[in-house]
Amino acid sequence: MKLHELAKNPEIKTRKRVGRGPGSGLGKTSGRGQKGQKSRSGVSIKPWFQGGQTPLYRRIPKRGFNNTRFTTRYATLNVSDLNRFKDGDVITPELLKEKGIIKKELSGIKILGKGKLEKKLTVKAHRFTNSAITKIEELGGKAEVI
Repeated sequence: MKLHELAKNPEIKTRKRVGRGPGSGLGKTSGRGQKGQKSRSGVSIKPWFQGGQTPLYRRIPKRGFNNTRFTTRYATLNVSDLNRFKDGDVITPELLKEKGIIKKELSGIKILGKGKLEKKLTVKAHRFTNSAITKIEELGGKAEVI
């Protein structure tokens, strides 16, 4: 085999000579088109960038674990709502549900201190605010935590 018998390697391509004269087809703007961000040198646009449009990851609904489903929610009731009972009554969650004062018991019942209590009552609930306890006990009643 001699040097003049060697065949040209078909795999080697001539590289594109960008910005070289009218014959190359890649002169003037060097195949980048006219103006805009992509025509500039040093541009690096992230693959997920959608041109200022709200990105897909923000448009689709969120899935997965969320702890809000497992929070403890109480059926709240003000001290002033207890005035409809008779003096000396024992108020339980079952009685409140039976009378229609609360619809759902949820994780329990919480008595809040808004309003004025006018009767001596024994209240059985899951939670009490400090102001509710003082208002119930001022009149000689009892606030029992279940």
